[in-house]
Amino acid sequence: MGCWRFLARPDEELKAVLDTGLDLGMNLVDTADIYGLGWGGKAFGEAEENLGRILASAPGLRDRMVLATKGGIVPGVPYNSGAEAITAACEASLRRLQTDAIDLYQIHRPDMLTHPAELAEALSSLRTAGKIREVGVSNFRPRQHEALAAHLPFALASTQPEYSAANLAPLRDGTFDLCMRNGVVPLAWSPLGGGRLTEGRDVRQELLAVLDRLAEREDVDRATIAIAFVLAHPAKPVALLGTQRPERLATLAAATEVHLDRSDVYDIIEASEGQRLP
Repeated sequence: MGCWRFLARPDEELKAVLDTGLDLGMNLVDTADIYGLGWGGKAFGEAEENLGRILASAPGLRDRMVLATKGGIVPGVPYNSGAEAITAACEASLRRLQTDAIDLYQIHRPDMLTHPAELAEALSSLRTAGKIREVGVSNFRPRQHEALAAHLPFALASTQPEYSAANLAPLRDGTFDLCMRNGVVPLAWSPLGGGRLTEGRDVRQELLAVLDRLAEREDVDRATIAIAFVLAHPAKPVALLGTQRPERLATLAAATEVHLDRSDVYDIIEASEGQRLP
């Protein structure tokens, strides 16, 4: 469950999304300190505050999830992963989330002006202190990932790239290859292309035709096929679903039951790129 739109709704509606997702087995809850600027939010940290308030009001809910958040984006800077800044960001997230530890803490975007050794030292200290359990990165290129990993005394657990049938970059830039080499879990954000695949806008008509053909065959909707495509890669991506509608979560959960064979997946890739593979 992606919480970038966990905003501007009554707590009972937000809690219904969490309850539904967890009941469906979607136990990874992904947020970030920046969520709250946009999507109806009013302030930096608002999504974390909303989630923390709900967790505090429902004993036992926290224990049912893998809680992930991200830090490192500073509006107006725009990035700061220096040791002091990232430590302060993590501790602020802990307060907003009203939890003692974050299961997965990810650096939201690479800060080109922080040496990875400095960032690694800060993350190691946070982990040793028990404030975070595992560490990941988001929107990092493979070389940036490797540079940070080289300075850490433990393995990075995750990387969070944009990936969908409309954006195949992790297939081509080495991200998924790195994940399979090192046992890193890819968390795919925007697995429906920011809604473009569902709405059929700004994507190749050939791609929509393939998705619709497979959806008819599998008796599901186009969005469910698009999620099944993300899940089909052998790197075992996790698809982060941003919907705030419990009924949509229930529908998209059917993606785990869809079978796309090798030819189906290659058909989607070829339609997305607009050319036959050699």
